[in-house]
Amino acid sequence: MINIIRTNAEHKDFVKLVHSLNEYLKVIDGSDHAFYNQYNGLENLKHVIILYINNTPAACGSFKLFDKNTAEIKRMYTVPAFRGQGLASKILQELEKWAMEEGFKSCVLETGKRQDQAVSLYHRMQYILTPNFGPYKTMSNSICFKKEFTQNEKR
Repeated sequence: MINIIRTNAEHKDFVKLVHSLNEYLKVIDGSDHAFYNQYNGLENLKHVIILYINNTPAACGSFKLFDKNTAEIKRMYTVPAFRGQGLASKILQELEKWAMEEGFKSCVLETGKRQDQAVSLYHRMQYILTPNFGPYKTMSNSICFKKEFTQNEKR
């Protein structure tokens, strides 16, 4: 049974999932991890989604303010045992829905070029490559995406 909740970054299951995400990214990002990690604090995350399968936290994601019209997707993660089941798509759809409810017109995000599954997910979800933004402008491992919401995109 799948259950999706909306919460904030203080939720204990989100904290545990993000810890697992950070451990995974230490390996993927290698020597760049410390740079990226400084932009991944939980203090500004008031919009968090956790997906449970049979009461087990299986995936998460969040968004924060990027600018007055744009939300930035952060901390997307699926526990390895639950990958390949479309959970990340469900999380992203729920984040987009919540962002639209909050009045945002678009979402942006950054991921690493080495994260093939994440890059494929964002392409599938109609995110468009965009020039690297903010602190990622000079990072050769970063790839940034944007998705504009349409009027009839109410979920």
